[in-house]
Amino acid sequence: MSGDDPQQSNSAGQVPANDAERSGFEPELGGFLRESEDGRSGFEPELGGVVRQKGVYVDEATCIGCQYCSHVARSTFYIEPDYGRSRVISQDSDSEDLIQEAIDTCPVDCIHWVNYAELAELEEERKYQVLKPVGFPVERQVTYRKKPRKVRKRNPS
Repeated sequence: MSGDDPQQSNSAGQVPANDAERSGFEPELGGFLRESEDGRSGFEPELGGVVRQKGVYVDEATCIGCQYCSHVARSTFYIEPDYGRSRVISQDSDSEDLIQEAIDTCPVDCIHWVNYAELAELEEERKYQVLKPVGFPVERQVTYRKKPRKVRKRNPS
């Protein structure tokens, strides 16, 4: 294989089919230069940890605002005050086990592990979603009710 071949295989001998399957550590992207003697690459999510190959994504349209995830993994999840839904604010603040525990506590399964390339696509799609606040009716007319009119009695004269 030549160094100019874009279809080089990774260390396992497999060729990534598309950019979504790439981790960014392939040899043709300089991944071999990131290896050090102590096993650290500089991309660790926690000090001394292993590089996380996936990110956390909250499907805000499905989220019911129960706040369980934000109570378990406080540095990763945040309840957005305007809509009452969970949002990921930091991908690398809590340990992977703690984030998995937060995912397991979600009653509607709206939190997912996704590939970082897929995460960027999902965030781009979410820009155009219209979200209503959790727990509120969609229309004002549903909550607004007119007072009944008083019926006047007519005098027979």
